[in-house]
Amino acid sequence: MPRRVPLPVLRVSDDGTPGALRAETTTFARAKRCAAAVLFGAALGAAPAAAKDGSIEVDVELVLAVDISYSMDPEEQALQRQGYVEALNSPVVLDAIKKGLNGKIAVTYVEWAGSSTQEVVVDWQIIDSAESARRFTDALQARPPRRLYRTSISSALDFSVPLFENNNYAGIKRVIDVSGDGSNNQGRPVTSARDDALASGVTINGLPIMLNRPNMGYPDVEPLDAYYAQCVIGGPAAFVIPVRERHQFVDAVRTKILLEVAQRPPRDVPVQVIPAQVEAPRVSCLYGERMWQQRWGN
Repeated sequence: MPRRVPLPVLRVSDDGTPGALRAETTTFARAKRCAAAVLFGAALGAAPAAAKDGSIEVDVELVLAVDISYSMDPEEQALQRQGYVEALNSPVVLDAIKKGLNGKIAVTYVEWAGSSTQEVVVDWQIIDSAESARRFTDALQARPPRRLYRTSISSALDFSVPLFENNNYAGIKRVIDVSGDGSNNQGRPVTSARDDALASGVTINGLPIMLNRPNMGYPDVEPLDAYYAQCVIGGPAAFVIPVRERHQFVDAVRTKILLEVAQRPPRDVPVQVIPAQVEAPRVSCLYGERMWQQRWGN
């Protein structure tokens, strides 16, 4: 029998509705079969229609929207950025990109914190080879990391959606990939921003960072993965991959990007797939706003 090992948990929304979650351990072989099934369903399922504003056809237009709020310590920030660098240069990811219908994706990297703090760190670029991936990640590594106040996932979504317009790319699907370690505590309700993004044909996936680091005395929602699933993600085959240990980060980012770009299921995705229908603790999508107001009165 295959040895039972703990695996990172992938939570998927089969119909585009934020899904409920459950953590469990499974065999590596079973996890691979589940991941393949979900990837195949995502590849064949209803994806947003290709954008009409661009002339360059790509398989995915991907916004990497990355949290740089003060709740992320410098070590976590470095780990987060390195995760994206290694993932985009991964031979497995590059092979999946090449096997797409167009053999290329368009990517931009955005950093965000509070409602007035969003920045395009690396503008839209094509990734279709090891050389183009390296150009993108070299540009990313050339920019020093920053740390800023507050957490506004809603503003990050509102900032990211217009980036798809007039970017000269026509993607089979448009994806915003949100990573962060806290709930929305500034800007409009995250569910409103999510719903508007989904109405525009964008899929939102999530990478909640759950490393249990001190958060400057500010209480945050405990099941952050459930918060992301219920309040942040949405769209066809949307999913959440939580990161609970530092050593999981690079693998989680690589798996997330692989799931977003793959047109057919790879055979060796070491990640557990949990259907959206399983039970999970319910969380308030206004938790962060309420906690901030109770602490600071604004």
